[in-house]
Amino acid sequence: MPAVTVANPLELPRIVAVGASDRPRRVVQVTTAPRGVEGEGFPVRRAFHGIELTDLDPFIHLDQMGEVDYGPGEPKGTPWHPHRGFETVTYMMEGTFLHQDSIGGGGVIADGATQWMTAGAGILHIERPPDALIDSGGLFHGIQLWVNLPAAMKMTSPRYQDIGALDVRLLTNDKGDAIIRVIAGSLGDASGPGVTHTPIVILHVTIFPGGEVRLPWNSEYNALTYALAGRGYVGGDTPLGDGQMAVHRDGDYLIIRAHETQDSRTEAFEVLVLGGQAIREPVAAYGPFVMNTRAELQIAFEDYQAGRLGQIPAVHI
Repeated sequence: MPAVTVANPLELPRIVAVGASDRPRRVVQVTTAPRGVEGEGFPVRRAFHGIELTDLDPFIHLDQMGEVDYGPGEPKGTPWHPHRGFETVTYMMEGTFLHQDSIGGGGVIADGATQWMTAGAGILHIERPPDALIDSGGLFHGIQLWVNLPAAMKMTSPRYQDIGALDVRLLTNDKGDAIIRVIAGSLGDASGPGVTHTPIVILHVTIFPGGEVRLPWNSEYNALTYALAGRGYVGGDTPLGDGQMAVHRDGDYLIIRAHETQDSRTEAFEVLVLGGQAIREPVAAYGPFVMNTRAELQIAFEDYQAGRLGQIPAVHI
């Protein structure tokens, strides 16, 4: 998994140590993500399946895209489509995606890069693999996360952020047997590059066999750990494996540990760790829109049909 890394983690800054009186968060639920397809037919795992919205808030949706090894001609993407009322975060660990939208944002997302799109009042966008990857095939692995916007921000102006792999903040633990990538939000005194409307934290953590991390966590945030690859434990002794999500509750820090042995294709326990401050507002979601009421959803569909969410650029990928 070639997301941004270092040869010697001990050269990295250390995460802030948890306090002697701090309490570890307990694990209250473990779910297994079902498989499905998205866009023009690329495989995904629906990571939030079976979890109550109150435990996810402010997050709405999470797809693990791949991991898949495409043959020539097989890579797929999405056609042009609209969004309103939330933000999409696309993080690529393997393979390449191209992004373009109706406000002029766009670029290449590959090997540890992130594109952060605030749909806000409305936007059109497309994501697809480049022609060279379609022709050759190859590995494809990433995630797309939907982050809700509070009612007061639903109609904010759309925005695009291109976060390069080298912009991500890297940390390690005292033993140097983990690499912690801070994509957005803060972990202790270290902050990631993503600019958020909703207070959240997004981490990609690699834990080498037998290693353990104790992540200081804002007591006002929820906490979710999703296993991207490999196997390990959360909350001390709760097993977690590829495609499973753990819901943590209460306490001041998270415990995540890698199993002493991994499978033949996985060198480490790879997890996505998410948390944020709950918005605690009604959610009305349908297809590409996330609003607060059914009436607002109806307006979003009418605005899209009337062309008020943007126009497909004359020159597009």
